[in-house]
Amino acid sequence: MPLKVLFVSSEVTPFRKTGGLGDVAGALPKALKARGIDVRVVMPLYRGIRWDELERLDGAVEVPMYYGTTRAGVRMGALPGSDVPIYFLEHHGYFDRPEVYGPADGGGYADNLERFTFFSRACLELARALGFEPDVVHANDWQTALVPVYLNTLYRGAPLQRTATLFTIHNLAFQGVFDGGGLLVTGLGREHYVPGELEHYGAMNLMKGGLVHATLVSTVSPTYAEEIQRPEHGAGLDGVIAARSSDLHGILNGIDTGEWNPETDRHLPARYSALELSGKAICKRELQREMGLPVRAKTPLFGAVSRLTPQKGFDLLAQAMERLLGWDLSIVLLGSGDSDAEEYFAALSRARGEKFRARIGFDNGLAHRIEAGCDFFLMPSRFEPCGLNQMYSLRYGTLPIVHATGGLADTVQNYDEATGEGTGFVIHRLDAKSLADTVGWALSTYFGRPRDLDAMRRRGMNLDFSWTRAAEHYEALYREAYQRRNGVALP
Repeated sequence: MPLKVLFVSSEVTPFRKTGGLGDVAGALPKALKARGIDVRVVMPLYRGIRWDELERLDGAVEVPMYYGTTRAGVRMGALPGSDVPIYFLEHHGYFDRPEVYGPADGGGYADNLERFTFFSRACLELARALGFEPDVVHANDWQTALVPVYLNTLYRGAPLQRTATLFTIHNLAFQGVFDGGGLLVTGLGREHYVPGELEHYGAMNLMKGGLVHATLVSTVSPTYAEEIQRPEHGAGLDGVIAARSSDLHGILNGIDTGEWNPETDRHLPARYSALELSGKAICKRELQREMGLPVRAKTPLFGAVSRLTPQKGFDLLAQAMERLLGWDLSIVLLGSGDSDAEEYFAALSRARGEKFRARIGFDNGLAHRIEAGCDFFLMPSRFEPCGLNQMYSLRYGTLPIVHATGGLADTVQNYDEATGEGTGFVIHRLDAKSLADTVGWALSTYFGRPRDLDAMRRRGMNLDFSWTRAAEHYEALYREAYQRRNGVALP
């Protein structure tokens, strides 16, 4: 019998996405299925998802809540390009809203605890209703952190008594912290509101509950797994995580190598490969034209695609811009985020349009063209659990300039002038001066050591960032989790 996994996530690409969690949930299950795993995905049915294209299953799932039993309709589809089933839990009161978690310019919805308590319990009730008894439930981030708690408490008996859990941290900055009185909403008894479980500094912390109760814990890169055990990156949970260090595993995310492939990318004006890079020069020329920059083949072009937030280091980039724009280079930026950052970069684009152009917002096609058309990619994140853009950049022969943190440290090898080895340029002490100095180092390499630059491009393009590698590691964790839970290996 195949290994059976229920993969639960509050967002799944392409149906709804706010960050990297959606990308993982949309890609990893397909790679697991390719390994022969019976994996099924569950997410909420949000506004904007094409309900009419989904099969509506008969009946409804009965979900116990603090106010009584409520019902969830169930619709079914498949992850695009696969036969991986995905179930959508339908409750218009909770999920038919403009945003996934709350207004973009404010905090989360006031009833987020209730919404994702409902979702977590509905996932387990769905498994029961389907007669699907998973060997492992794979829960992700605070929105589903109650699933491991429930499987150790309210759902400890049949038919899920043998089901193990893997809880993955995608970003520890978001923990699902609510007033302690919210314990009533979860349906759990007061005995669980203690420092060893859900209580954390006088509040209820769902992430902590998931960390304590999960059979095994993972996060999205090996370096981030080490970082979050220390106070500077642990966001107040470093002690809890360190206590589970023997159960914690860092598995680097993959990328969709079908969508992000310079040899086939439909968004590009020309295709190219590591063996034939001539198309990259065409991409650079056309990107300069599209962004309104002077078309100069020999002027190094730097790009950035990101949320404009302090986490991503764009306040440091702003501080460094006056120095950078004094050099022989051009910079293009695509992103949105903090209003002050948006206003600053938009104004700078108008004032210094001969060297810097910004597009505020998001444009998927332009994101692809920036990755392909630039010589270097700027990613000065203060912390980065995994990061995807640096992997896109490497695949497209665009050398990343990154801070040595999280997945950035795991994926980018710093350039060594003595040997010519490396795949990018790494900042070890992040501040505006170090960022500018590293850009200057990349510039000097561009002009002074073009052979090294060319070798680095080809080396990066030949790296394997597919989900196949990650899926193998996840399967091993699922099997270990089952054995931990049951004391025997999977048959």
